[in-house]
Amino acid sequence: MKNPIATTNAPAAIGPYSQAIEANGIVFVSGQLPIDPKTGEFAEGGIKELTAQSLTNIQNILAEAGLTMDNVVKTCVFLADIADFAEMNEVYATFFKAPFPGRSAMAVKTLPKGARVEIECIAVR
Repeated sequence: MKNPIATTNAPAAIGPYSQAIEANGIVFVSGQLPIDPKTGEFAEGGIKELTAQSLTNIQNILAEAGLTMDNVVKTCVFLADIADFAEMNEVYATFFKAPFPGRSAMAVKTLPKGARVEIECIAVR
């Protein structure tokens, strides 16, 4: 059985998907753009601020499910420019502690709305 997870503390889905879905104790969080849910706009600043916003959105979705970043077992980071990797990684490291989740990070040609970063994750209870 699939249970949708939604919060107003993260951007609403902009298409036919859920912010997150829980199935059998596993929470699949959809890719989070660095959109501030209060303004509906990208967070101000560079890749560090944008990364922090994407991860804060994930944190808020997980909180709605009664979970924390400690429950995350896998992340996937999409960057519009791989040159942003080091700065993204610096901020990313502040949201997690050892043992760190598995992660993939890759540069992609484009992201929705012209975003510079999008992050998704899988968490378990």
